[in-house]
Amino acid sequence: MKVSRGASQALAQSQSKVEGKGTKAKGLKNGIISSAAPTSSQVSLSAKAKQIKQATDIAKDDSVDEKKIAYFQNLIDGGKYNIDSAKVADRLVEDHLKMPS
Repeated sequence: MKVSRGASQALAQSQSKVEGKGTKAKGLKNGIISSAAPTSSQVSLSAKAKQIKQATDIAKDDSVDEKKIAYFQNLIDGGKYNIDSAKVADRLVEDHLKMPS
């Protein structure tokens, strides 16, 4: 984008006009007008952002259920822990289809 000399002069003139109007602008710094009254902002998170926040909170939880680990370790070591691969695959597909695009 090319800015002509006339455009930059017009910008400088408009800034000087704003600076000269000290009655409405409480503070002018680098062409930015700020008011003296504090403003409030409100932020709302999307559903996706809420899911990410929840997953992050879960990931930060470093608690470990030693009894559960020992139980499954014993099943695995004894050859008694059977995984139904069809159920796992079905669940993965179901969860994927439920995910928002």
